[in-house]
Amino acid sequence: MDDNRIGEIMDVTMTKIRQLVDTNTMVGEPIVTPDGITAIPISRVSFGFGTGGGSAMGKNKGYMGANGAGVKVEPVGFLIIKDGVCRMINISPAPHNTAERVVEMLPELIDKVEAFISKNSSKE
Repeated sequence: MDDNRIGEIMDVTMTKIRQLVDTNTMVGEPIVTPDGITAIPISRVSFGFGTGGGSAMGKNKGYMGANGAGVKVEPVGFLIIKDGVCRMINISPAPHNTAERVVEMLPELIDKVEAFISKNSSKE
């Protein structure tokens, strides 16, 4: 029976976390400027939780349980869409290593490769 109570506590905790963290938390509502530029806010979301419980012994027999959760939302940048070209503007700290730098540059690199391929295919 105690396992079911732990499950119930975990279900309540996860339901509350789901209410706090959804796709609208990570990818915000698009902002469209009068000159046709669309900015979409992007955030990094981290969360954690813990649950525990058990049967009390001695005079006060019964069940005790507890849980805790934490959510962290950190803005990281904006996707900027202008004239059909999408690029990422970071507002987070500069990358510390090569892998982070590659991930940061990837959207811009993809745009350049697509433009190059389009240019070459239109010549043929």
